[in-house]
Amino acid sequence: MERMNTMTALAMAAPGQGGLNLLADLAVILCVAALTTVVFQRIRQPVVLGYLLAGMIVGPHLPIPLFASEDVAHTLSELGVILLMFSLGLEFSLRRLRSVAATAGIVAVIQSSLMLLFGHLVSQLFGWTTQERWFAGAIVAISSTTIIVKAFAEQGISGKVAELVFGILIVEDLIGILLLAILTTVGSGTELSARTLLMTAGRLAAFVAVLLVVGMLFLPRLMRAIVRLGRNETIVVTAVGLSFGFALLARAFGYSVALGAFLGGAIVAESGESKTIEKLIEPVRDVFAAVFFVSVGMLIEPAVIVQHALPVIVLTVVVVLGKLVGVGLGSFIAGLGVRTSIQAGMSLAQIGEFSFIIAALGLSLGATRHFLYPVAVAVSALTTLLTPWLIRVSDGFAAYVDRRLPPALQTYAALYGSWVEGLRSPGHATLGSHIRRLVGQLYLDLGLIAGITICVAVAAHPIVTFMQYLTGQEPALLRRLLIGATALLLVPFFLGAIRLSRALAATFAAEAFPSVANQLDLAAAPRRALVVTLQIGILLAAGGPLVVLVQPFYPTIPGLGILLVAVLALVYPLWRSATSLHGHARAGAEMIVDALAALNQPASETAAETAAETASAPASSLPLRLPPLTLPAAVCTLVPGLGRLCLLRLAPGSAAVGRSLREIGLRGKTGATVLAVRRPAPDGKPETRLIHPKAEDVLQAADVLVLTGSDESVAAAEQMLHMGATIAP
Repeated sequence: MERMNTMTALAMAAPGQGGLNLLADLAVILCVAALTTVVFQRIRQPVVLGYLLAGMIVGPHLPIPLFASEDVAHTLSELGVILLMFSLGLEFSLRRLRSVAATAGIVAVIQSSLMLLFGHLVSQLFGWTTQERWFAGAIVAISSTTIIVKAFAEQGISGKVAELVFGILIVEDLIGILLLAILTTVGSGTELSARTLLMTAGRLAAFVAVLLVVGMLFLPRLMRAIVRLGRNETIVVTAVGLSFGFALLARAFGYSVALGAFLGGAIVAESGESKTIEKLIEPVRDVFAAVFFVSVGMLIEPAVIVQHALPVIVLTVVVVLGKLVGVGLGSFIAGLGVRTSIQAGMSLAQIGEFSFIIAALGLSLGATRHFLYPVAVAVSALTTLLTPWLIRVSDGFAAYVDRRLPPALQTYAALYGSWVEGLRSPGHATLGSHIRRLVGQLYLDLGLIAGITICVAVAAHPIVTFMQYLTGQEPALLRRLLIGATALLLVPFFLGAIRLSRALAATFAAEAFPSVANQLDLAAAPRRALVVTLQIGILLAAGGPLVVLVQPFYPTIPGLGILLVAVLALVYPLWRSATSLHGHARAGAEMIVDALAALNQPASETAAETAAETASAPASSLPLRLPPLTLPAAVCTLVPGLGRLCLLRLAPGSAAVGRSLREIGLRGKTGATVLAVRRPAPDGKPETRLIHPKAEDVLQAADVLVLTGSDESVAAAEQMLHMGATIAP
């Protein structure tokens, strides 16, 4: 009875009498949020910005007579964080991770490493503390799943770009969880050392492993049994209860609630019922997620943002350009083509909910000063505003970049995707013992570089003190000598890592283009280009995390500089390889056209017949398709490395007829390229051959185009040329 009276008193407590007026605060928060989100939906802007504006309205920093308790908002927002991370975990599964690891995993690692370095470097230039640099790098490293999902749904984005972007987001979420665990230790004031890092990593690995193993034994079966009951309320209560339970368990072991909720969602996803569960908890998640974003807006101080306007602008530029470069470069190295890579980079050029969580963590731990949180929110708001526009213009910008590339790079970009596609084929799916040995040696060299660097940095002071005692020299001189000796000690391992990256790239290239003994090596040019590109990708994917690992112990610029020098040293060999490949492709195109002529395969009807048909028939009756032409298998093997070769004959009714290749934009829109055009001539005159046609060359009816590229790009080009209505003017 006493307990009942206490609860009743708390529930009936009026404002100003010591009780939290939860009902009034929640009503104010949700009503204002509803109004602002309606406005933002009407002006076709992300609703997240409406939530942030609602937070500013009900917060203490604007002179608007609507106030909500910050304590209530932050308490409820923690529930929003838990449910958001639980939902992200539901979308994450071990099977899905395996399916995207080969492509999206590489892109996410390269992008996140570069953004961590860029964020750390920029914050260092502004004079922020070491811990603030860590948090600033992590804030700009992870893109927003919520914003991208809404933007893609509103603009109807699907297909290969959406698949790549969502795959990258899955891996980025995993990286974000790892960063939260590391930053919790870093922000707690524990002295950063090699021993601390190893212990932190070990504890985290043990916690995750035990949680996954134990959870996988029981939870998937439990959730399947709950779903079979067929009662929605039971499913919702169980799922939400599990999310809170895992969050509480993570907090008990010293980790963030976000980590526990994410792992709980990932384990529940293995039940195979994630779609059902996610759909049912979505309304609950949306309500508390709205409160979370409103609570973020309540912490925005316009005066602080104005005071730190320069860091806000610089970090916004870093996020947009850095993610475009990081995602674009990583995607291209993964073999996804210029167009898809640029579209993915521009789609991911924002930060969101993970950045808020990381910024709030730094503030709660006292690791960062108060200004960093509103700066992070301002950067997120600006990049969120830019996201729909960047997604809309990404296709045109990709086509513009493709047009501006030199011809050698255009040929290289068109063919490289087909080579990587070949490496992903079932025949190349298994790694041999030689490749595993090279990977192991590469990781060993990188581990020794990191270990020696960190140990010397941690022990520098006692070493210098001891050397000063022995020699009597100045500490500054001894410190420089120590750095020089360490650099000399690391040289063999650096050279070994570069050598192993090249050997690994050469092994993959040899598997894609094997050479035959005592025969002319016709695949030398594509093999060289593939080796250089893969080596750049390996150095970025392996060297980026290495520099991130050692950056707290040394200034960022030297580590980033060494990585950039190693990559830039390969730019000239890449250009030479691309130039050689362009000549190789040109010679191959000539050989293919000659072989077709020798086989006496007709190009089309005669030009006279085609012209007569075109002139006499109305435009609506002209055919869009003609009978397909087949490329003999012997012709396809004449010159290796030219991708999937395909013959396509232009019908009189195609909208491509009478238009130049520049107007069509075939390569920029599909990734396929035209190696040659075989054009018949009337009255028995010699046919016209266009080898590597220029952008200004105009296509004609009955032209036979020799297309090349990956399977997907060639199929898209065929569809585009046959169905001419899809060609934009």
